[in-house]
Amino acid sequence: MPLSTQDALIYLMVVSATSDAKVSDRELEAIGALVGRLPVFENFNRDSLGAVAAEAIDLIKDSSSLDNVLDMILKALPARLHDTAYALAVEVASIDLRLEQEELRLLEMIRDTMELDGLVSAAIEASARARLRRAQ
Repeated sequence: MPLSTQDALIYLMVVSATSDAKVSDRELEAIGALVGRLPVFENFNRDSLGAVAAEAIDLIKDSSSLDNVLDMILKALPARLHDTAYALAVEVASIDLRLEQEELRLLEMIRDTMELDGLVSAAIEASARARLRRAQ
């Protein structure tokens, strides 16, 4: 069964959170907060967030290829939401303000798969750093 657009966005955030092999509480909280406040999730049943995230984790565990998982996710996303999807992935990956090599590689894979413009990608990344920066 194909993913809904909203489920695909959540799957992508979960993939981003699991890319460094450890999902922090901050990453999970960020996913919940994003789903709770962004217009793209307006009609999403927030009570099902845990189940959708668990499905995503199971898919990642069961899949032998991250490329296949990303392909399935991206097929469910209209082109007009590619920058939104990338912004969500960056937001979750950047939550600790330190990107591991695995996270950087995943973001590169997402950018390449979505064929995002380099300037758009750089702007999204700079925006996430600016929003998540701490005073100290």
